[in-house]
Amino acid sequence: MLAEDPGASMASIAAEAGVDRRTLYRRFASREELLEAVYEARLEAIGQAIEDARLREAPVAVALHRYVENIIEVNRVWPVDLALVLGTEDVRRRRDAYVAEVDTFLRRATDEGLLRAGFPDGWVSDLLPALMKLVVQRLPELSRGQAADVVVDTLLRGVGA
Repeated sequence: MLAEDPGASMASIAAEAGVDRRTLYRRFASREELLEAVYEARLEAIGQAIEDARLREAPVAVALHRYVENIIEVNRVWPVDLALVLGTEDVRRRRDAYVAEVDTFLRRATDEGLLRAGFPDGWVSDLLPALMKLVVQRLPELSRGQAADVVVDTLLRGVGA
């Protein structure tokens, strides 16, 4: 619900969850506290996805596919935008650490020849999450493995003939 309407009220969230608003307020003192819990869960899932992908030690093609599969699953389970809460120091710090880890992996993938060099700085780092978000939005019927195949194939081969 928050992914579709980031401004959703506590009352509408409670109704969607099938609980009384008071029940929601017993668990979360404010809307901000609820949002922080949702974003914390997303951050934890992202961290686990990165760890499970073994970006530093697995062969780059394997790690790339595993990372994409994992993040697709995170995007499906927690489809909320972390940019909405990047004002908190902890969230910003953790998000930046995850971005740095993925950027390091993408440099490794380039150094090992899986990705082509010569793109503008940050291009692949911006393109990969955009492709993952797009496959989640446009192809929800695909399994996470099939969705990862589409993303990785598009990233590695482009859309040219």
